[in-house]
Amino acid sequence: MSLCLSPTLRRSLLAFAALGVAFLGALLVLRGAALGWGLIAVAFPASLGLALAGDALGADFAGTLRTRWAALSAQMRPWMWWLGAYAALKIPVPLWPEGFPVLGLLSTGALCVSGWLYAAERVGARRAWAMAALSFGVGWAVELLGSRTGFPFGVYSYETSPPPTLLTVPLIVPLGWFALTLAATRLAGGRAWLAGLLMVAWDVGLEPLMTAERYWLWNDPAPLWAGAPVQNFVGWWVVGTGLSWAFTRIAPGLFGRAGRGWGWPMQVRAAGRVSVGFRTQAVRVEPAPRPDLSRLSFAAAYPIELFFLPGGLVLVGRLLEAGVTLAVMLAALALARAVRA
Repeated sequence: MSLCLSPTLRRSLLAFAALGVAFLGALLVLRGAALGWGLIAVAFPASLGLALAGDALGADFAGTLRTRWAALSAQMRPWMWWLGAYAALKIPVPLWPEGFPVLGLLSTGALCVSGWLYAAERVGARRAWAMAALSFGVGWAVELLGSRTGFPFGVYSYETSPPPTLLTVPLIVPLGWFALTLAATRLAGGRAWLAGLLMVAWDVGLEPLMTAERYWLWNDPAPLWAGAPVQNFVGWWVVGTGLSWAFTRIAPGLFGRAGRGWGWPMQVRAAGRVSVGFRTQAVRVEPAPRPDLSRLSFAAAYPIELFFLPGGLVLVGRLLEAGVTLAVMLAALALARAVRA
C-alpha cells in the first residue's frame, strides 16, 4: 500500500508541521520554559526550508533548496518583500506580548506598503494612491463616527487604545481598511459583495483579538460575538462592499478575472508525485518544477492571516474564538474559490 502526495502538498504539510512546533515553542516561552526558545530556533527556519524543498527529503534536499531559493529570489518583486516583512513582524508577538502595539502597527504598515506597491506596479501610482487615500479616509471617518455615535457598527469606544491615534482612532485601523479591502477584493476577483463577506470573516477574528489587546472596548446592549452586535458585522459588510466597489471602479484592471490565482506560487509544469511505501519506508522523489511567482497576488495576505489570526487568539487564551475564526475564514475562502471556479 502506498500514499501518493503531490510535491506541493507534501511541502505544505511539512512546513505547517514545523510551524506548529514553533508555535508550541512560543506557548512554552509564555509559560517560562526555556525549551521553547530551542524549538523556535530550530522549527521556524526548518519551516521555511521545508516550504521550498520538503518534497526532496531523502534525496538531494540541500541542492534542491539552493536551486529553488535562487529561482525564487530572482523573481521577487518589491511588494513581495514587504509582504514577507508583514508576516515576519507577526512572529515575535508571542515572545514580546507587551510589544504588540509596536509590532502590530509595523506589521500593518508593511502590509499597506506591500499593497500599494502591488497596485502601483499594475495600475500606476496615481490609482494606487487614490485607493489608499479613499480607504484610509473612509475607514477613519466611519470609525470616528462609530465610536462617537454608535453608527454604523454599534456602541464601542477607543478610550483604551494604545498610541498612535488620530482623533482617538488608532492609526492601525484606517491603515487596515486599505490593506484588507485590497486583499479581499483581489481574492474575490472584483466581486464587491464577496469582498465584503471576506472582510466580515476577517473581523470575526479581529474583534476578540483587538478587544483582548484593548484597542477598543464594546459596550453595546445587544452583544453577539466578543461584545460586538449583529450591527457591527452588517456595518463591516456595507463599508467593505462599498470600498471594494470603489476600488473596482478606480482600477478595474487590478481585479479582473483573467489569470485567476489564489495568492500562492503556482506551478508552470505538471507536478511530480511523491510515493511513500509504508512497508519499506522508501521515498522516491520525481523532479518537480521550480517555483513560479508570476501568478502570486496580494490575495496572499488572506491565507497568511488565516494562520496568524487564530494563532494569536490561542496565545491570548481565546481558544473558542480561535476555532470559530479558523472555521469562518476557511468557509469564506471556500466560498470565494467556489464563486470564482
